[in-house]
Amino acid sequence: MRFWLLMLLSVSLMGCSSMMTKAGRGVASDLRAALQNSDDPELVREALPAYLLMLDALLQRHADQPDLLLAAAQLNVAYAGAFVPPGARQLQITDKALTEAGQALCLQRAGWCAIRHEALPQLTQQLAGIDRADLPALFTLATVWAGWIQARSNDWNAIADLARVQMLLQAVDRQDPTFEQGSVHLYLGALDTLLPPALGGRQKEGVAELERAIALSQGHDLMAKVIWAQQVARVNYDRPTHDRLLHEVLAADPHAPGWTLKNCLAQEKARALLKSADDYF
Repeated sequence: MRFWLLMLLSVSLMGCSSMMTKAGRGVASDLRAALQNSDDPELVREALPAYLLMLDALLQRHADQPDLLLAAAQLNVAYAGAFVPPGARQLQITDKALTEAGQALCLQRAGWCAIRHEALPQLTQQLAGIDRADLPALFTLATVWAGWIQARSNDWNAIADLARVQMLLQAVDRQDPTFEQGSVHLYLGALDTLLPPALGGRQKEGVAELERAIALSQGHDLMAKVIWAQQVARVNYDRPTHDRLLHEVLAADPHAPGWTLKNCLAQEKARALLKSADDYF
């Protein structure tokens, strides 16, 4: 489950520029672009802690700014999912990220402060009333929540929350299927294929979501093929499909505006999966 959260690194600065006018809106915008378009994941790994500290400093004075909280939540969970090994530190960072995402949503909609703990019928009713302005906060909460669950993958109480995460993503999809260039479908596909069919996984539906993510990204979303290979082809012991998808990922040019970092990470994962294929199959 861990690797598909790496996609957050390509959108983790969403909303920052609008809340950082005094600090320099142009700098924030340029930093986001530099992060998205970097082809050096190791450099990003080394640089992210400094940016996290900067966000913490800004939140000391602007803790009531939803967009800044969303940016901090996204970046924290992206850093934890991509670069922090499982353990107490990952738990701490993902706890912080989920708290920030929840605070942002609460500031935008006071009636949603307890959304993580609502009974499913009430949650369904709340999500039926969303509009486009709610999508960034809902999408961030869903993806950060998924990262929080990933860090607790041995805790069945945490895993039980996946159904709520899926409900949030489906609500975003109903409002705007193209949101974040189709990234919502990457997550829906990952969730559908997370479990094997015998345990309730929905592989056919998941593959359709991943294909949608690829199409809406105009073929730039290489991570969707990696998820397809690992969570579907491997589970089905379908090595021809597994190898074909991963070789397509490696043959692709990772450089595309807004996708470069994510695609470089996808290619790293593809190489690792191919290296282990003989032992697996």
